Amino acid sequence: MLTTDGHDGVVFLLDVDNTLIGNESFRADLDARLLREIGEQASRRYWQGYEDERERLGYADYLGALEPLRDGHEADPGLLGMSDFVLDYPFDERLYPEALATVAHLGTLGLAAVLSDGDVVLQPRKIRRSGVWDAVQGRVMICLHKQSMLDAMRRHFPARHHVMVDDKIELLAAMKRSMGKDLTTVYVRQGHYPVEAAGQTHLPPPDIVIERIAELSAFDLPRLLASASGAMDADATLRAAGTESPSTLQESP
Repeated sequence: MLTTDGHDGVVFLLDVDNTLIGNESFRADLDARLLREIGEQASRRYWQGYEDERERLGYADYLGALEPLRDGHEADPGLLGMSDFVLDYPFDERLYPEALATVAHLGTLGLAAVLSDGDVVLQPRKIRRSGVWDAVQGRVMICLHKQSMLDAMRRHFPARHHVMVDDKIELLAAMKRSMGKDLTTVYVRQGHYPVEAAGQTHLPPPDIVIERIAELSAFDLPRLLASASGAMDADATLRAAGTESPSTLQESP
């Protein structure tokens, strides 16, 4: 059982894709490999199947999306090599700048853990290969829908207060509705979700908005906990809605 002794009972819950790791770069590399190995038509089939399964499952399954391509290509070395490409991908090279240093900083304020959506094959492998698994000392929880697993999260990572760091504003809003002032939500405007968030002005704003994960290294614990009340400066509110260009957040004293 996780202990929070000596850390003011605070657990930092970190998303992975587009929060610690630039998943858009992985997708671009995967797309280029698919085009080279199996051609444009099969590549289109792959991404269509990927999107269909993502809609059905609620999470990305890059390996599972390869299965429908087997018909007629059972001996195609290009297709057979795609699983190795995905599983052996150098995710450590896709970490955002200072991502692991930021995890280490959060570890001085509380306990850092991973709370991620994903499958049970590629997602844990990605977390291990990137170095994130070791950075959080194995405190990793991977589920289908994070916002539906809050009771399980509390059992695995008990704390007086939780801080959720994610690039999906809708998920953060759902978690905040459930946990209230016991949760600080930190919205990282990385990846493709901030573009989608621009039209979601009906959602309550996150407690904290940052442009890059490395910015969290400038926060101390009192500042993070003070934000849990839901108070947010006007500039950050506009940024969360995607209506104003970002400005630099003031560092903690």
